[in-house]
Amino acid sequence: MIKKAVVLAMAMTMVLSLAACGSSSEGGAAENAGSQTASETAGTVETSDTASAASDGTKTKLTMTWRDEGNGEQNPLYQWFSQAYETYPDKDKIELDFQYITASEGDYFAKVALALQSADTAPDIVCEDTFYLPSDVAAGNLTNLDDYVNSWEDWTSGKFYENVKSGVTAEGSVYAVPYTADSRGIWFNKDVFEQAGLPTDWEPKSWQDVLDACAQIKEKCPDVIPFWCNAGTISGEATSMQTYEEILYGTGEKVYEDGKWVTSSDNILKTLNFINELFTKEYATADLIYDAESSDNVVNNYLPEGKLAMMLNGYWITGNYKDTGAAPWADYAEKLGYAEMPTSEGQAPGKITMSGGWTLAIPSLSDEKDAAWDFIKWCMNYDNYLNAVQLQGVLSTRSDVATDEVYSAQPFVQEATDFLEFAEYRPQNDQYTTVTTYIQTMVENVASASLSPEDAMAQFKSDVENAVGEENCVNK
Repeated sequence: MIKKAVVLAMAMTMVLSLAACGSSSEGGAAENAGSQTASETAGTVETSDTASAASDGTKTKLTMTWRDEGNGEQNPLYQWFSQAYETYPDKDKIELDFQYITASEGDYFAKVALALQSADTAPDIVCEDTFYLPSDVAAGNLTNLDDYVNSWEDWTSGKFYENVKSGVTAEGSVYAVPYTADSRGIWFNKDVFEQAGLPTDWEPKSWQDVLDACAQIKEKCPDVIPFWCNAGTISGEATSMQTYEEILYGTGEKVYEDGKWVTSSDNILKTLNFINELFTKEYATADLIYDAESSDNVVNNYLPEGKLAMMLNGYWITGNYKDTGAAPWADYAEKLGYAEMPTSEGQAPGKITMSGGWTLAIPSLSDEKDAAWDFIKWCMNYDNYLNAVQLQGVLSTRSDVATDEVYSAQPFVQEATDFLEFAEYRPQNDQYTTVTTYIQTMVENVASASLSPEDAMAQFKSDVENAVGEENCVNK
């Protein structure tokens, strides 16, 4: 009980300052939507006779919660769930009660954390980011799904990517079903590369190749920012995962190894020195570190307009460039290149990407667990899930769906899916929500030149040891 209270307090303290890396239209959207409670946004999906049937008590009500971006019934999740319901074999027995929350990601996590604490407010199915899954498991908020998945042929027969499964496993058990995966790499504007004399099929083999390309762009195209990556506390988890961990893991080292947090090492210093070189040589612009809108601006404006040459970002940004996206770009498929982030020296496996994603989980306080699981399985079957990934513009977590020609026809989706072969995930440890905040501070200190890489690492070591206990840390 004490552990549960501590974890909840920790999550509530950190949650509003973090923006978990999105892997879909949810994660990649601007976070300026107004916050609303679930009751203010609730909607029920019914057949024509649902109201009378439900009042007679003949239908089981399933409440479902996810983050809405202010688009209501146009939201891809709303469409996915409601369309799956239309063909659901047991829809005469089930009523869906949509209790989506219109809010920023940080507010969404805070509201869900509170909702999961009470049987009166806990939904039956909740959309859970893999970032928060370990802390919610530690707090006892989610249902262990081992018995369910072990009897589900789609799960046991290899139809889900094995490394994607690792993102929904905590304490040795499965607690959610992943419905999005993501990969990250270096997006680049081919027109800028051509102007700088760089190949438009560029494939960097080491960090030095990235730095050399930056130098050439700065020389040949002085009005263009060579490189962008999240590098400040204002970017929250994107700075930790999408920048620091994507780079660090390319050295062969991880944030958490053998049950210990790595707080000081040659590879951490190597990572910080690489970030330092990007900013001190003005390949990346320090002014953007403190700009809350920079993540959206670089995607929607700088890169399409040729003001930026490269950015370290995720596959989901292409959704912005589609006709229905935030920044339609008619020929983005021809103008963009997507290169895998190389390992530091080109050592095996040569490439690295970080993956996360969103999942369907069943809260511990749900009183309709079996019905919730049955509907989750239906939503995740081949046909319904193929529709879901098309609606959301995300990477498939099912390997069989990933081979479907409808799926593979989308621009860049095959490359991004192939990146998953080298995917790594954040630590499945509830202390990560604390450690990640110190990672963000460390990166910002280096990118802003507030501290040297050596001093930033020393401060990180001290902060993490004080927060989680020196006995839980290791120096390498």
